[in-house]
Amino acid sequence: MSAETDLKKTPLHALHLELGARMVPFAGHDMPVQYPAGVLKEHIHTRTAAGLFDVSHMGQVIVKAKSGDNADAARALETLVPVDVLGLAPGRQRYALFTNETGGILDDLMIVNRGDHFFVVVNAACKDADFAHLEKHIGDTCTVTPLPERALVALQGPKAEAALASLAPETAAMKFMDVATVSLVGTDCIVSRSGYSGEDGYEISVPNDKAEALARALLAIDGVMPIGLGARDSLRLEAGLCLYGNDIDTTTTPAEAALNWAIQKVRRTGGARAGGFPGADVVLKGLDEGVSRLRVGLKPEGKAPVRGHTALFADDAGTQKVGEVTSGGFGPTVEGPVAMGYVASEFAATGTTIYAEVRGKYLPVTISALPFITPGYKR
Repeated sequence: MSAETDLKKTPLHALHLELGARMVPFAGHDMPVQYPAGVLKEHIHTRTAAGLFDVSHMGQVIVKAKSGDNADAARALETLVPVDVLGLAPGRQRYALFTNETGGILDDLMIVNRGDHFFVVVNAACKDADFAHLEKHIGDTCTVTPLPERALVALQGPKAEAALASLAPETAAMKFMDVATVSLVGTDCIVSRSGYSGEDGYEISVPNDKAEALARALLAIDGVMPIGLGARDSLRLEAGLCLYGNDIDTTTTPAEAALNWAIQKVRRTGGARAGGFPGADVVLKGLDEGVSRLRVGLKPEGKAPVRGHTALFADDAGTQKVGEVTSGGFGPTVEGPVAMGYVASEFAATGTTIYAEVRGKYLPVTISALPFITPGYKR
């Protein structure tokens, strides 16, 4: 963006300013990085109570089969993602990946079966490219309709259920990855029981003109406070969740990124609908035969955080580079530094000690299982 005035504003922008948020440019939008409580308190509040996040900068789009048969839309989407879309039941959602011809990841996304169409949520920085990607590749059989008229908020934390149920009691019965149409503040919202904090919670797609009313209604509930991008990042890092552009991108394959769990058996080698997506040969070979590098959790010794792009070495003299940190910082719940990165597969076993180069020194780092916290998802 050439100037601050070029930044897009979400429907909650005025509310962020009213709440005292410190705003920063993010993915072309003017977004709240923190509120007066600060990142540390916001993080801990989300882990212990409930936090409300503005994620309206993300992209929302409807994919609908021109034939009227939703199975045709599912088959079309399966030509772009390596996951089982055809087997996704109505009212359920699934994590997915757009792959390219070399098996790299164009974006990660959520796909929801809404019965007569699919509702897709993509990352903010990738949304225009993703919409064009959908239109180019499946626009002949499906209508691809972006939804700029809808905002998106996330309510996350152990008290999220009680908070949302006070406005819509039926949401308490939803399970992780359930999606339903729910009436909130007098309008139909698309509510999913999901999020990106490692906690139980919901994501709510709401018409722009009702977004502020919904946010105010939620913030008026005891235990709910606004949370900015700073805590959102530390929460997802503790939960071992990838940030597109940092931990996954077009140079990483699903197997390298340790996202094997996201690719169901039916789409794998020997499955009924194996392959058929961009880069399938590379992706499936990685799943079948293994890869030369892997995304791992990293726990630095001491209190000093190890940031993204820090080089990782096999030895404390820095003679053999074995990888690089992609995300790192202080984990308030863990009460210490945590990080993720890629290392050569022979160094990827949990408990292995390697060394991070920080200001000319080589600090010991232990390969750690992900996530760093116990997720609170309601299964």
